[in-house]
Amino acid sequence: MSFYEQDHEDYRETVREYVRRYVSPSYDRWEADRLIDREVWRPAGEAGLIGLDVPEAYEGPDLHDWRFRMVVAEELNMAGAASLTIAFAVQDDLVLPYLIDLGTDEQKARWLPGMAAGELIGAIGMTEPGAGSDLQAIRTTAVRDGDDWVLNGQKTFISNGINADLVIVVAKTDPAAGARGISLLVVERGMPGFERGRKLDKLGLHAQDTAELFFTDVRVPATNVLGEIGHGFGYLMQRLPRERLSIAAGGYAGARAALQWTQDYVFERKAFGQRIGDFQNTRFELAEIETEIDVTRAYLEQCVLKLNAGTLTTVEASKAKWWATELEGRATTRLLQLFGGYGFMDEYPISRAFRDSRVQTIYGGTTEIMKEIIGRDIAARYR
Repeated sequence: MSFYEQDHEDYRETVREYVRRYVSPSYDRWEADRLIDREVWRPAGEAGLIGLDVPEAYEGPDLHDWRFRMVVAEELNMAGAASLTIAFAVQDDLVLPYLIDLGTDEQKARWLPGMAAGELIGAIGMTEPGAGSDLQAIRTTAVRDGDDWVLNGQKTFISNGINADLVIVVAKTDPAAGARGISLLVVERGMPGFERGRKLDKLGLHAQDTAELFFTDVRVPATNVLGEIGHGFGYLMQRLPRERLSIAAGGYAGARAALQWTQDYVFERKAFGQRIGDFQNTRFELAEIETEIDVTRAYLEQCVLKLNAGTLTTVEASKAKWWATELEGRATTRLLQLFGGYGFMDEYPISRAFRDSRVQTIYGGTTEIMKEIIGRDIAARYR
């Protein structure tokens, strides 16, 4: 049975048309500007590329099938637009699940329609200069003052940080309570004391607006608290599998795109009187990488179907995340070699993909953290 059905293939054509009209003509400029135009979000909303899970009651597609998200990742990566893949993934796979699952009716009515339409862009503020994988080490605090929470602290490496209209901020509301003292507050654009820092210069994903965020005595209304006070750490742990599967799908899609570009190149270009693709070493490289990609896809498809069914575990998502992102790194490195000197030139998408892929094994939980999660699960079976 095919993983994709006809509805997904029809949707694929919608995504390709969006890419042709709005992404391909502008992507090089976004890379140079180090920023994706906000204007590209609205047509994405109109085409149904973002906000897929937003209920009809809040003007969304109400489409709970993650295979459509995988189609988006595949097509954007095939166009060499990894930065936009990440921007949309932050919206749909990180921010929206919190708002949909934890938001009050008033919060949903206030934020969801704009996010589904591409009028509002979201981000999530977890990482700090001194706290990455260890979320319990965050230092950002929120103190209750009347009907508000006064927020102080800073975040870094925040994807969509410049364009974001609302940021889900992870803060300590009871520093003495450890994991039980962490809460989620939504900070909106224009709140006094909320400032953007640098748009960070990065090795890759140049068009993705990764930023520093600063909060100085920001008064966040109690109506902007997501879920219950003190339950933030649990909320984060519950939603990490989807985030990690999203990154895994991006890794798989990036490797798949790099392989297609390379196959097209080596069977067109000649050296020493024959096509580069006809040399045994080239065929072996292509054979190994295509096999690894196909095997990875089989596992990812299982994970996607489990996510749709609500049964995807943290361990399963961790396996997908570390394997697919490490695969992307290996694949882009080895495939770039087959381009020779042209692989080092930005006119070929493999050059950009080589840079863009490097962060995949780091954010969303490093490869080492993923292995630790899996290893603890294995060890627990023998207790």
